[in-house]
Amino acid sequence: MTLPQTPSFQLTGKTALVTGASSGIGLACAAALAGAGAKVYLAARSQDKLSEAVAQLKQRGQSAEAVRLDITDIDATAHWIEQHGPFDVLVNSAGMGRHGPAVDTTPEAFDQAMNLNVRAAYFLTQAVARGLLSVGKPGSLINISSQMGSVGGVDRSVYCASKHAVEGFTKAMAIEWGKAGVRVNTVCPTFIRTSLTESTFADPERVQWLQSNILLDRVGEVEDIMGAVLYLASDASGLVTGSALSVDGGWRAH
Repeated sequence: MTLPQTPSFQLTGKTALVTGASSGIGLACAAALAGAGAKVYLAARSQDKLSEAVAQLKQRGQSAEAVRLDITDIDATAHWIEQHGPFDVLVNSAGMGRHGPAVDTTPEAFDQAMNLNVRAAYFLTQAVARGLLSVGKPGSLINISSQMGSVGGVDRSVYCASKHAVEGFTKAMAIEWGKAGVRVNTVCPTFIRTSLTESTFADPERVQWLQSNILLDRVGEVEDIMGAVLYLASDASGLVTGSALSVDGGWRAH
């Protein structure tokens, strides 16, 4: 009898592009991939923060490069990817929330969120996939979505709309590129404690709402996302595509 071998979580020899990598979830994802042996390109608009992060990763003996990139500039992003790819792994963590009552949503706030969360994410994923398809390589493309990609939330109509859209194009792209071995998935966190969520955690009413929905009785930390992203990036998830991996503490079990 031959026992099956656990698929590898190692990424040695692979290259990864992580956007929104200057802080929070994106930085944690970059650290996870670099720690597993990938050469990681950390991309964001803030060069100073990126340089600091890359320096720390290199001190650990890991391979990392900083890239100043605004993914809302579709043409410039596609050109950079064409010049530096193909990338075996994409983790898109760039995103924003424009939270508030739906009756107060302005067209400007709506367009800002959709431009980054949907339009930029779509064409970023497309550009990385094109690079892989052009040379016949498999790959893993991961968009950081949200539990709000399948449920609703107070004062989050625009954000929910954008993340529902991400879930939709992820499934469609997975269908198109599956036979080429290009996998497309999302990670769907609950509320993760970062600088972007400070205002939510400062509101006692919102904290009570979180506590009533997260079954594990704690909010998320960036470390909670690292294992999920590493799983989807690696061969361990070789049969996973078109999926939404929930890291929501049980929120969507209600």
